[in-house]
Amino acid sequence: MDAKTLMLLALFHLILLLSPSIINASSTRKIRARKPCKSLVFYFHDIIYNGKNSHNATAVIVGAPAWGNKTILASQNHFGDLVVFDDPITLDNYLHSTPVGRAQGFYIYDKKDIFTAWLGFSFVFNSTEHKGSLNFAGADPLMNKTREISVIGGTGDFFMARGIATLMTDSFEGEVYFRLRTDIKLYECW
Repeated sequence: MDAKTLMLLALFHLILLLSPSIINASSTRKIRARKPCKSLVFYFHDIIYNGKNSHNATAVIVGAPAWGNKTILASQNHFGDLVVFDDPITLDNYLHSTPVGRAQGFYIYDKKDIFTAWLGFSFVFNSTEHKGSLNFAGADPLMNKTREISVIGGTGDFFMARGIATLMTDSFEGEVYFRLRTDIKLYECW
């Protein structure tokens, strides 16, 4: 073998010997925990129309499976129901507190064998403290004590905000009323 081929083989072996340490060095790097640039807590109150409460209902079933109807949530974990809502948002867990905005969007009960939903909604603020909106989307496995969904954007005071919202069912009354505590941590603030 000539000197050039020996040099290339030596370089190749050196790369092979060093590659495990390069791979291990990069895989053992710790991911630094980021601190949120803004933390907020709100409650939203959902009152589903049940045929008798039109005076205070804030949500209505707009789609139902063949075996269901649009007044009562379907059996089998409400699978197939599509609910649209326009709920008040408050700073505390009292329904009659002064609203700071509205939670507007929909949820779809999307699994037949377990109680779960998919959410897509916005918090629309119009108070002295906050103006604009925050937009949310994600799966909501309702049987878990806490669930996380993505904050995917915003407007006004929350322009292009992104982060995580931790949801917790704070209260529920049968299939007519529930209140969610929404603990928002924004990691991108402009």
